[in-house]
Amino acid sequence: MSVIFSGIQPSGTLTLGNYLGALKHFVDLQEDHHCYFCIVDEHAITMPQDRLKLRDNIRSLAALYLAVGIDPRKSTLFIQSEVPAHTQLGWMLQSISYIGELERMTQFKDKSQGGRDGVSSGLLTYPPLMAADILLYQTETVPVGEDQKQHLELTRTLAERFNNKYNNIFTVPEVSIPTTGARIMSLQKPDKKMSKSDANTKAFISMLDAPDTIRKKIRSAVTDSEGIVEFDPDNKPGISNLLTIYSVCTGRSPEELTNAYHGQGYGDFKADVGEAVVEVLSPIQEKYHELLHSEELDLILDEGAGKANVSAEKTLKKAKKAMGLGRVHQKRK
Repeated sequence: MSVIFSGIQPSGTLTLGNYLGALKHFVDLQEDHHCYFCIVDEHAITMPQDRLKLRDNIRSLAALYLAVGIDPRKSTLFIQSEVPAHTQLGWMLQSISYIGELERMTQFKDKSQGGRDGVSSGLLTYPPLMAADILLYQTETVPVGEDQKQHLELTRTLAERFNNKYNNIFTVPEVSIPTTGARIMSLQKPDKKMSKSDANTKAFISMLDAPDTIRKKIRSAVTDSEGIVEFDPDNKPGISNLLTIYSVCTGRSPEELTNAYHGQGYGDFKADVGEAVVEVLSPIQEKYHELLHSEELDLILDEGAGKANVSAEKTLKKAKKAMGLGRVHQKRK
């Protein structure tokens, strides 16, 4: 079984886009792969966080992972800060990273616009930590969105650089970008990806939105004035985005849906999209609320941290030895 790693920041409730583009696929991946699903809370602190809210978000994200179908008997679910090897290897990889390549990261450039005096140095140096997250588990495949591809390329570069300079310690991971439903767009600006950080709450559907809220957001989604249900992302991005959502929620192709709504306006179509989303998210929400404050959730996270620590320490020990860190313990006679 090949190894897959994925990490998500606990910086707010995940969106429908996160579910359809990533989490939904994770459930299938765990059947044939050894999957590590990590709540990367140490990445979250590169931006100011309220400590109590951060802890709530960590627990909420863990409950959502399980509610969508991640099985702790098949996958390892854990919290990044509960596995110290992540920050240790992150520092080691930071020492072989170059300032120039870190400054070229698009996310750093975007978030440091307008001056860097008030920008956390963690925004510059977190890509090596992200690389450590992945490399600790000898990861072979990393499923990511298009916006993370640049960071994964840096991870590959750092793995190869370390292997060439010291010893062949790390597996160089491959990047996997899902195709179907991989990019769910904003409901208000369909040329932009759906984001939980969008200031306009009508632009995204939270995985924990109430059914009536979901229906209302779909009804108010930006489309166009033609009134023709047609899949044409270039010329009709709004309606095409709703078709993608509908398609992934129901398993029906955009072409089949287009034919089904031939000659109909957007009203009935949007109403049906809303119902399809509600039908998908309602059982997830029910399971989420059962788990959120349960002892079961803590036991699963404890077990996950234990398994992750064992695997991570094996790689860290080899990397430290290759770099010349610490002592070499002599065998006793």
